[in-house]
Amino acid sequence: MTFLADILSTVFERRYRFRSSGKIDTRPLEALVADLIGATGEVSGVTLAGHILARYAGLDDDGKRAFFHHLSDDLGISVSEVRSALDALEDGQSKASYRTFMQAAEPPRQELIRRLNQVPDATRSLVAMRQDLLRLGRQDDALQALDVDFRHLFASWFNRGFLVLRPINWESPAQLLEKIISYEAVHAIDSWDDLRRRLEPADRRCFAFMHPAMPDEPLIFVEVALTKGVPGSVQKLLAEDREMIDVENADTAVFYSISNCQAGLAGISFGNSLIKQVVADLSMELPGLKTFVTLSPIPGLVRNLEAQGREFDPEDDTQMRSLAAHYLLTAKREDGLPLDPVARFHLGNGALVHQVHARADLSDKGLQQSAGVMVNYLYDPAKVAQNHERFASTHEIAASSEVRSLSASAENAIV
Repeated sequence: MTFLADILSTVFERRYRFRSSGKIDTRPLEALVADLIGATGEVSGVTLAGHILARYAGLDDDGKRAFFHHLSDDLGISVSEVRSALDALEDGQSKASYRTFMQAAEPPRQELIRRLNQVPDATRSLVAMRQDLLRLGRQDDALQALDVDFRHLFASWFNRGFLVLRPINWESPAQLLEKIISYEAVHAIDSWDDLRRRLEPADRRCFAFMHPAMPDEPLIFVEVALTKGVPGSVQKLLAEDREMIDVENADTAVFYSISNCQAGLAGISFGNSLIKQVVADLSMELPGLKTFVTLSPIPGLVRNLEAQGREFDPEDDTQMRSLAAHYLLTAKREDGLPLDPVARFHLGNGALVHQVHARADLSDKGLQQSAGVMVNYLYDPAKVAQNHERFASTHEIAASSEVRSLSASAENAIV
């Protein structure tokens, strides 16, 4: 880790909580919000912010929904003020006219969210608040508009410059390890022994992005297997009796599980930066690594085949590989992007659809979602930027000749 990361690591072990010097202010939340927005003193602002966050934490869903509607309905932008400021800006841009326009164009609720973040540990509370907003506002246009403000601020607060890559190993604090078990979203960690098999051996690694404002909460983490050759089965990677290899002989790094941890940070992208940073760090540590791939699920495969009325046999390896390749390369959303969410993520990061494997994940989840099929996405450092640009501009999917051939065979079978 860099010197800066080492410094920030010491922050990770500290704990902060708002402590009021008196009782929680019981005035209506609307009054507290108005006072906070109008506060000019730092101490009074911190105190008000602490009271608001403490009051919010005690609300039920109806109370939270009412709070969000207050922010949405009463603390939005003034269209008339924006129009007037824009007219002045069109008449002649100056420092004053531009500043007036920017102030008019920013809703007061954005400043409220910033001021709430004055309280130590408030960032964690605001992430939890947005999680509530996303849950309660799914069918509410006004609350979805409010989320644009949260997302705008979070994109700045959680940009790559503030994130620290932290290795997670068997010696990491138990509290952090418990969260890795809880947040694992791809291949469930069944026990502490299971976790130990993923973290303790020298040919297994785990890395997480952390933020100094949330020192004990991983934002996203990736589990990595160092192997000889590209694997085609997660069972073999995670087997209790697998044979550990000498990391100096490893030629491949396999990202076999990537898990986002904070529902309140949905839509804030970390995965691309995480993979790139891990590739860079592992390349420096182990120059013998030449191949960087994922071993990824295909969560939409079975659902898509069933929607098309396609018959398939999970025991027929050739058929399943062909159907999976065809799905990955041709199943699209209305906007032209791949239907499969994992494919969208990796292809958007500049990866290539490398290989498809049948009977690669025989867990209940793997069989239900993808009939056991998994895919390797290849991250070729020399081609990642090129693949990303093509995908972003034309939605062109980079794929190996083997995968394209498999897809074509499925296409011919349909005809």
